[in-house]
Amino acid sequence: MLQGKRIAILATDGFEQSELTEPLDRLRATDADVKVVSLQRGKIRGMRGREWAEEVDVDAVVDDISAEDFDSLVIPGGLLNPDTLRQSEPAVQLVREMFDAKKPVAAICHGPWMLAQANVLRNRKVTSYPSIRTDLTNAGALWADEEVVVDKGLVTSRSPADLDAFCDKVIEETREGRHEGRREAA
Repeated sequence: MLQGKRIAILATDGFEQSELTEPLDRLRATDADVKVVSLQRGKIRGMRGREWAEEVDVDAVVDDISAEDFDSLVIPGGLLNPDTLRQSEPAVQLVREMFDAKKPVAAICHGPWMLAQANVLRNRKVTSYPSIRTDLTNAGALWADEEVVVDKGLVTSRSPADLDAFCDKVIEETREGRHEGRREAA
């Protein structure tokens, strides 16, 4: 169980529905305190493939929180979500702060774009949706085509098909807590 653990899911309009709602449900089932963090208050709308899907309530705005408020961070994919988030300096700064604090960070599908924008991928093994492989390797990542990759508290997966393994590792890494042995980006 993750009782007492605080987890942020960083998302905005255009997140892949299952990549937010499945981790949200699985993490809440462990008694974790999970907050959907976004760029503005209200609701954000997901997508299923290329179609708009359901809305999700926003619990906190990225401008009002910091890495100190959370034990781990999850970044869902979807094409629009991370592309919009990486244009927000407070969102990018949150990712950097989580890495600086050696807290678990997880990103799935196109979510690792945020990791590239935060400049935290140098010499880290990751996976992602195949179309952003070049972006990640250009940012210094060691890319692998695997269901889930864990590198010292950094969890990445390729797509919704990998959600079971992704959620299992997010729970495991959050339970473990800070990863003092995490190698620093060069």
